Amino acid sequence: MSNQNSPLAAPTASKYSRIVVKAGTALLNGGTDHLDLQVMSNLVNQVAQLHSSGYELLFVTSGAMAAGRHALTSHQKKHGIPHRQVQAAVGQSILMHTYQNLFAAHNLTIAQALLTRTDIADRQGYLNIRNSLLAILDMGVLPIINENDVVAIEEIAGEKFGDNDTLSALVSNLIDADLLVMLTDMDGLYTGDPDIDTEARLIPRVNQIDKAIMDLTSAEKIDSWGRGGMRSKLEAARMSASWGIPVVIANGKANNILLEIVSGKSMGTFFSPTANKMESRSRWILSGLSTKGELVVDQGAASVLKTKNTSLLPAGVHEVRGEFSRNDVVLIVDPEDRRIAYGITNYSSSEIVIIKGLRSDLIQEALGYEYGDEIIHRNNLATL
Repeated sequence: MSNQNSPLAAPTASKYSRIVVKAGTALLNGGTDHLDLQVMSNLVNQVAQLHSSGYELLFVTSGAMAAGRHALTSHQKKHGIPHRQVQAAVGQSILMHTYQNLFAAHNLTIAQALLTRTDIADRQGYLNIRNSLLAILDMGVLPIINENDVVAIEEIAGEKFGDNDTLSALVSNLIDADLLVMLTDMDGLYTGDPDIDTEARLIPRVNQIDKAIMDLTSAEKIDSWGRGGMRSKLEAARMSASWGIPVVIANGKANNILLEIVSGKSMGTFFSPTANKMESRSRWILSGLSTKGELVVDQGAASVLKTKNTSLLPAGVHEVRGEFSRNDVVLIVDPEDRRIAYGITNYSSSEIVIIKGLRSDLIQEALGYEYGDEIIHRNNLATL
């Protein structure tokens, strides 16, 4: 597909608006000991074109350790986790500098986010990261995300997770992505390891990642097809699908692969979501989180919340019941005490008492600070 001859559909005409793109080490270094600038440049060009067309993108990248390893070739070779952490520390700045230069050619501002799974697993950390990433997207900035291997050693120890695959799935759920695209050096999921099995065939679509699908990778080599390779991608795809997010695993070297996928063309292997996205998001808000208080909204706000995907602004809040902190779950009721929704609040009960009924532009004046225009952002609301 030519960029000039096949313009992308606008996000409003596409089923994908917010997209997480993950690029693995095998793709970014091309089997060498250094970053492949041609591959990176091609991916950046496509991401930049999607961004300029109005799509929201988050880019999860590997490659820091590979870049660090190449930079440290003149040093004495050492082994073990501490040395790999040094490689990651050295390589991360090289990796980001490379992306900075490539995206600057498209006048696109990027933001670095180094995360650990511990950060995301913690509820407070989850919400803080979520709010930060959504704010970055709202400002038209492209987040580039990588695991903080200097702190988190599971990835570099090779014990459990594979090459940022799990991280990309967690980030997709974190920001309510419409699609996760996992780019690697393979065309997708095959019936067997194509490097070994000459009869292996590409599987274009998987509706459910069951034991039979997982077993396709069980007997193959670990570095590309088993754990750390295709198997870890299947585990990540299964997580995302269970949260209502479709996944595509495809070859990042294929011509204009991202543009083809977003335009709706069948590329690589497509994994169907196994849950409704909104139901999954609602379950996350409600599961294990006890309600701390209630917000009574006026009839106008109640009507809008029930009929539209909108945020709760301070102007619509009539009464605060109970005591709760910022990021607690609260129940929203209408003037007749009928339950409308649950949501994660950006402000504490004492703060909302001060700003209820006010326009959002008066929050700063009333409190002396502000955490956003909304009492509860629409992405943190689960309507009943």
